[in-house]
Amino acid sequence: MRERSKRFNAEGLDGLGDRPGAGRKPRLTEHQRSQLIALVKQPPPGRLGRQADGSLHADQPDTAPHWTLDTFAQAAQALGIQVQRSQVRRILLAEGSAGAGRAPGPSPATRSWPQKDHDRRALHPPAGLCDEQQAG
Repeated sequence: MRERSKRFNAEGLDGLGDRPGAGRKPRLTEHQRSQLIALVKQPPPGRLGRQADGSLHADQPDTAPHWTLDTFAQAAQALGIQVQRSQVRRILLAEGSAGAGRAPGPSPATRSWPQKDHDRRALHPPAGLCDEQQAG
């Protein structure tokens, strides 16, 4: 409180505002983060694509056909963005990108599961009730 009142006396209302943090500055710019988010929406380099003659071909057949943290970090570095796989994971999780932190396969929205039975009776009576109390 004393620091704020000193800043107010010295600078007026402008002295009450928050000062820039002393922490580490972000390694990536907002533009680079946007490029990473756009990259995850593109097909991975190992995915098969149909050519004009009908044959299947992958740009990089030795890489995985789905995005992994390693292939994503390599693709980002090819764009000139210096990023490691651990940082890629944090960025994708923070952005809420589909696929970040889950196994490959159908998304939960497109997966079809059998409908649950909505009859949710208790399998066991509540503790402390004897058989006579349950019947009555």
